[in-house]
Amino acid sequence: MDNIYLLMIVALAILAVADLVVGVSNDAVNFLNSAIGSKAISFRTIMIVASLGIAAGAIFSSGMMEVARKGIFNPGEFYFDEIMFIFMAVMITDILLLDFFNTLGMPTSTTVSIVFELLGAAVAMALIKIVADNGSFTDIVNYINTDKATQIIFGILLSVVVAFSIGALVQWISRLLLSNQYEKKAKWVGALFGGFALSAITYFILMKGIKGTAFSGNSYGLIEGLTITDFLEVHWLGIAGANFLIWSLLSYILMNFFKVNIYKLIIGAGTFALALAFAGNDLVNFIGVPIAAWQSYEAWMASGTAATEFSMEILAAKVPTPTLLLFIAGMVMVLTLWFSSKAKNVVKTSIDLSSQEATKERFQPNFLSRGFVRLAISIAEISTYILPESWQARIDKQFEKPVITLSKNRVHELPAFDMVRAAVNLMVAGILISIATSYKLPLSTTYVTFMVAMGTSLADRAWGAESAVYRVAGVLNVVGGWFGTAIIAFIASGTILAIISFGKGAAIGVLLFAAILLLSRSYISHNKKNKEMRAEDSLNKAESSSIQGVIIESAKNISNVLKRTNKIYTNSINGLAKQDLDLLKKNKKQGEKLSNEIDDLRDHIFYFIKNLDENSVGASNFYINTLGYLTDISQSLDYISKVSLKHVNNNHKKLKYNQIKELKQIDVKLEEVLNQTQSAFTNQSFEEIGIVLNQKQELFDMVSDKIQTQIARTRNEESSPKNTTLYFSLLLETKDMMTATMNLLQQYHDEHDSSVAPATIEQPKDE
Repeated sequence: MDNIYLLMIVALAILAVADLVVGVSNDAVNFLNSAIGSKAISFRTIMIVASLGIAAGAIFSSGMMEVARKGIFNPGEFYFDEIMFIFMAVMITDILLLDFFNTLGMPTSTTVSIVFELLGAAVAMALIKIVADNGSFTDIVNYINTDKATQIIFGILLSVVVAFSIGALVQWISRLLLSNQYEKKAKWVGALFGGFALSAITYFILMKGIKGTAFSGNSYGLIEGLTITDFLEVHWLGIAGANFLIWSLLSYILMNFFKVNIYKLIIGAGTFALALAFAGNDLVNFIGVPIAAWQSYEAWMASGTAATEFSMEILAAKVPTPTLLLFIAGMVMVLTLWFSSKAKNVVKTSIDLSSQEATKERFQPNFLSRGFVRLAISIAEISTYILPESWQARIDKQFEKPVITLSKNRVHELPAFDMVRAAVNLMVAGILISIATSYKLPLSTTYVTFMVAMGTSLADRAWGAESAVYRVAGVLNVVGGWFGTAIIAFIASGTILAIISFGKGAAIGVLLFAAILLLSRSYISHNKKNKEMRAEDSLNKAESSSIQGVIIESAKNISNVLKRTNKIYTNSINGLAKQDLDLLKKNKKQGEKLSNEIDDLRDHIFYFIKNLDENSVGASNFYINTLGYLTDISQSLDYISKVSLKHVNNNHKKLKYNQIKELKQIDVKLEEVLNQTQSAFTNQSFEEIGIVLNQKQELFDMVSDKIQTQIARTRNEESSPKNTTLYFSLLLETKDMMTATMNLLQQYHDEHDSSVAPATIEQPKDE
């Protein structure tokens, strides 16, 4: 039986490494989004700075490991075997929960997840003990640190509101003072801003970064014999004031004599500070439980007592964590930061929601987001009546976005927001976390950094009429996910603990195997999605500024659409013929994917037109018409795939043999035409399009004949209304799809003839 606990220690060590990977993937957003979003420094430099911060924070994080041992439950109330079951349940739940959020690309709090997992598992174990001893449910307060749980829940609510509000206020004041033309402001203005920001970040490093270290409780002969932490808390005003004066002077010298961009320095320092604090304080969320389990195992082995009788009161004592383990954990975190694609997805969510520029909106508006936006508009309208017009004009001028001129096709190089907002994000997050630490308030760095970024976005007018409902919906989704984290973590951890408690070793083996399967499935699914996003047949936005360039660029998209049209249409007919539900379901997804990609191209029309040369505005009509025809094709395909799936899914009568035969005849002819057309566009041999257009009437006549045949069949022999409806729907949508395809070909045929040496073209424009 003793061997099972050794195996559990090994399993927990492996789970710790896995938890580090999924945890860093989630929490990278805390310290990377401001630097990456502002593009103030190169990505490589950002990663190096963040890596140094993580490495330093991890090595000095020993003191924070106490949370896993005694922060949530009273260890003296549990025996060794019970504690091991609690720790195993927590780690299995934590990995699966964090990986789930990472796969969605949603940032969540590792602090809240680990705390509520510990709480859920401890509550479940306490209830099992109470029931076994025929005790009262009120005895649960003896096992659980209820005050801590209440503080954390209060901290969640408070941090969301306070971080958003303070972030918005500081950004509004900063923009009012610095404007969007902050580079042109007097040097002393930038120096004061730099002094304030850097002093806040420095104090944050001292307060939050050092607090978790092993030497934070030493005095080193400080005034009044205070410990380092107490000294920082008592004399914070003097330390902050001295920092402000020193950094302001240094900022002025750097800006004037060394031409240093002080905003880049702030962003670099802030990124290092948040990375250090993340590793120094959040490392407990990933390895605190396995280390506590290992220390429990050592104490139990030394005691010689049975596992079911050895009290874990020893966990209440302060035990230092070996520096080597912290170093190894830090290296795993750094490697994950560099190589995790899921980390990039989570960072992208935060940056997209705070972007000053238009982005592809990931979230759909809901009634709450629409309500909040309407409320904000009403408040803004009221303020116009209160403030004098001259004040409003001055304020609006400070918020005017500068016109940034980039060479064509480089819109993607624009930062999501400027360096002032990035600096405010880092500065405000640092100040709020420092204040919370000094007052010993439980606070999630994820909540603070994310909500500060959202508040500064709102104040900076990044959420305009075009994007507000989507961005607010995104924020509500993320915040809702946070509260969901606590509930899911509590229930899932408690459930897994109950399974382990009753199933012992066998249950642990099954749960570990299930966790491995789920993680593997998530990894494969994530890679598959990444490959789909990079797929060769995905559609590309037009970037040319001349009509000839648009013709050539669009040809690639047309070729892709025709190839996918051919496949989707054929699969619909084959799925109906074979009553293949799986094929029809996959086919429907392919139709929706094509439709969404064409919608993205339509959303890009504004930027395409803005990018056109003065002499090539005519290209806009060509491009708009092309997208219109592509939309018609995709809508017909989408409808055909949906009605085919619906018919089979509802177990309606199978289409008759003659109906399937006629549809296959159309499919074969359509495939021949589409393959020929695709070849013309792939090879950019637009003269071949005329040959295809000559077959237009033959295609239409074929479909019309089938419609007439079905009318006669319906009058004389057809007995299924559902079959008749489906068949006519397929034929009519096929005809609409053909019409859109032929119109598209006619446009290319005509436009290509007129744009390339029309005097030498002998082929007539009409078929």
